[in-house]
Amino acid sequence: MLLALEWQRLAGSGVTLPFRDVEFRNTSQNGEDGILLYLFTLAGHGGRRAVEMCAGDAIENNSSNLVLHHDWDALMLDGDDNLLARGRALYASHPETFRLGPTIATEWITSANVNELLQRHGYANDIDLLSVDMDGIDYWVLSAITQTPRVLVVEYNNRIPADRAISVPNEDAFVATGGAFSGDGFFGASLAAFDKLLTGRGYRLVGANRQNTNAFFLRHDVLPEMPATTVQSCLASRWARHQSQQWPQLADRPWVEV
Repeated sequence: MLLALEWQRLAGSGVTLPFRDVEFRNTSQNGEDGILLYLFTLAGHGGRRAVEMCAGDAIENNSSNLVLHHDWDALMLDGDDNLLARGRALYASHPETFRLGPTIATEWITSANVNELLQRHGYANDIDLLSVDMDGIDYWVLSAITQTPRVLVVEYNNRIPADRAISVPNEDAFVATGGAFSGDGFFGASLAAFDKLLTGRGYRLVGANRQNTNAFFLRHDVLPEMPATTVQSCLASRWARHQSQQWPQLADRPWVEV
């Protein structure tokens, strides 16, 4: 509450804080919890509805903190039922969610079925937060979604140069070898690809987490006073520069220009 009040006071004085100054980690993988709380404190929480693709164990992701501590509802989707079982157990026993917790569903998400999944689980409209972290065909799934959430968080492949708008092929069965942390690095899409797609849909890139792994986009009517930033600025961290050293070994993989 103190954080929210101070952020609101600063915003009222025309001060917009850099994301690195508001980051904190509660249930998120990095500092996304703090960034999201900051954005929704300034923009308003709206209907408090989030969608998480893929949710992992439904505990460590970008929606859990909002669900557990800020009275949000969420749809958490993942293809691994064993992982999701951990989240189901937590929310069933947690004092804030045992009566009415998030919707946790085992689903294999594709560009062909994503809208039907949202419809079937009651999230066809009015999404406040969409988080996409599939380590795979993220770009194609996002491009297929007909919804316009207020805030988007997308994991991008920070090994790819800022001037390359590319993605892995749109293959339903695509699974990254070892995921985003593998030495292989053939997964997901570049930030330039996401920026190109979302800018054309009325969103703007407003920043990334400190390690430059997750980018934040705002719909045009959300916090219009918060300026857009560049793709290059979201690839400037020490971690992103370290990761980019892998690009020469990845450049000849079957990337798709978008």
